[in-house]
Amino acid sequence: MVEGSMTQGAGQGPVVRTATLRDFRVPPYAQVPVQNHAAHPGNAFPDGEPPEGYTPTERDLPVINRGDTLQVAVTPSEAPEPVVTTDDGPGPLYVVGDVHGYLDELLVALREQGLIDADGNWSAGNARLWFLGDFTDRGPDGIGVIDLVMRLSAEAAAAGGYCKALMGNHELLLLGAKRFADTPVNSGAGTATFQAAWLLNGGQKNDMDRLQDVHLQWMSRLDAVVEQDGHLLLHSDTTAYLEYGSTIEDVNDTVHEILTRNDADECWDLFRKLTKRFAFRDEGGSQAVQELLAAYGGQRVVHGHSPIPYLLGEVGSEEGEDSAGPSVEGPHVYADGLAIAMDGGVTMAGKLLVVQLPLPH
Repeated sequence: MVEGSMTQGAGQGPVVRTATLRDFRVPPYAQVPVQNHAAHPGNAFPDGEPPEGYTPTERDLPVINRGDTLQVAVTPSEAPEPVVTTDDGPGPLYVVGDVHGYLDELLVALREQGLIDADGNWSAGNARLWFLGDFTDRGPDGIGVIDLVMRLSAEAAAAGGYCKALMGNHELLLLGAKRFADTPVNSGAGTATFQAAWLLNGGQKNDMDRLQDVHLQWMSRLDAVVEQDGHLLLHSDTTAYLEYGSTIEDVNDTVHEILTRNDADECWDLFRKLTKRFAFRDEGGSQAVQELLAAYGGQRVVHGHSPIPYLLGEVGSEEGEDSAGPSVEGPHVYADGLAIAMDGGVTMAGKLLVVQLPLPH
């Protein structure tokens, strides 16, 4: 499990990052540090407020309204051990949780696992690296994160390994905001727009300004589900994937077809369903995992999307009484050992997780 720092830039000294403990409803066009911005004029709702249940992210997660921020000082770590690769067959398997624009933290975490060198270049030979989605929004440099993943994909392939990524709900959200902007969609709770939902859920103006066709094409081609070495990798802790196909290939083909058809309502429905969460957390959680495993294969589900502090109940008071902040040391194994949560809550001063699978016992 990852034990290293979160906020040291690659090849740099200590870095102080301002991380917010606000909830996931970041003020419009917020940057780091978070400031209080006036509502964007494009966020027009009847009566000035979004309808109840407007966005699944807002509905499913408790609200944390803290006016303070947490300053995190990080000291440089020692040089990482190189990745142990194999001569025959595939190399070791690694997964990355939600990044949400925190590029510096990602560079540190990848370097601590020996996957990149001090210059940010692939250094892991034939190792295999999977990102579980949610590259943008809330953090300061989502496009920089996508650019890094795209570059590492090429470098890893040239070295005999690979770096691949899955579709997260925030990729769907950003695609929708770019394609459909303020086009009304039927949200099931009144009229909504992708643009308003993107802003409400941490959309960054800087990311939208730098978004290029190559980024849009890359995101729209991402798969939603994959099985690797007995691990069923997906972004969201929901059984909604079953609505899109009875096999992994069917799910991925259906998602790609929906994005190709470019229908705003259909894309919204996909976004809404893949924003559902907590299906594996409570009573019946292991049964929900087993439904996915029975359909798609594997012995364990590995997901991002729902921050570990929420799954553990360490964060969730609307009054913000949890002054110590969340504590995340590694992935969270739950649902009778059938599920592994990988979102360390980097947006709330948790940790950006990069780990090797299978997890040590």
